[in-house]
Amino acid sequence: MPTMPESRPVSSAVQITGARRLRLRNVPVLEIYSGLALVFLFLPVLMLVVLSFNSSVTGIFPLRGFTLTWYERAFENRIIWPALQNSLVVAIATAVISALLGTPAAFALTRVSFRFKSLLRGLLVLPVSLPTLLIGISLLSFFALLSVTRSLLTVTIGHVVYCVPYMLLVVSARLAEFDVAVEDAARDLGATSFQAFRLVTFPLIRPTIIGGMLLIFAQSFDMFVITFFNIGAQSTLPMVIWSMVRLGINPSLNALGAMVLGFSILVLLVAHRLGGVKVAG
Repeated sequence: MPTMPESRPVSSAVQITGARRLRLRNVPVLEIYSGLALVFLFLPVLMLVVLSFNSSVTGIFPLRGFTLTWYERAFENRIIWPALQNSLVVAIATAVISALLGTPAAFALTRVSFRFKSLLRGLLVLPVSLPTLLIGISLLSFFALLSVTRSLLTVTIGHVVYCVPYMLLVVSARLAEFDVAVEDAARDLGATSFQAFRLVTFPLIRPTIIGGMLLIFAQSFDMFVITFFNIGAQSTLPMVIWSMVRLGINPSLNALGAMVLGFSILVLLVAHRLGGVKVAG
């Protein structure tokens, strides 16, 4: 009688399959994927910083040595400083105007009930979802129609149009978590509505407003597309960097980019520290 080939017991096969699944479950797939995504996003930035210290004139790998020459040349470039001043003026003005417009709008959308409230909220946050290219071209056509000369003022208007929704969303998120009973208690103790806002509400939301302003400052300081379409004879720092890149890869550009990167990161860290910034969906 022919003998049947020995078959592996069912229990053993189940144990092997379970062991394989267990090993797959123990692999941190999500962590590995997140790490690869971060490497993909930040590797070019890291290379920029590393190359800013490269002594090679070509500014490419392999590294020839360590030097601070390119930082010195970036500081000695006379074109950079007026552009940096213009960028700071535009960014500060954008942050202040966005706070003055976005904060009252957040109070109105959070505290007041009226018809078409959801529609109005959608229209106010619409610029954030639009490409900056579309906003820049639209503003260019609008200023041309009104015969407005392009300048830092038109650049600031363009930045405000794009950045006000950020302040609106940030302050709205804070007001959504705000305990209105604190204001009611202040009124019960004899405070007027303005006094309750000045002495109670505003001090509690002030860190969020400051954090939102710093976030908008960083956005405006680095903004290029809207600036490109709406600036006149003057220039900002992103415009200067773009014009320098057109002439070829200059190692001092790596140093300049590294400094701008460090400044932007510092502003965002301060914004997070002061405001604990959250964005409402």
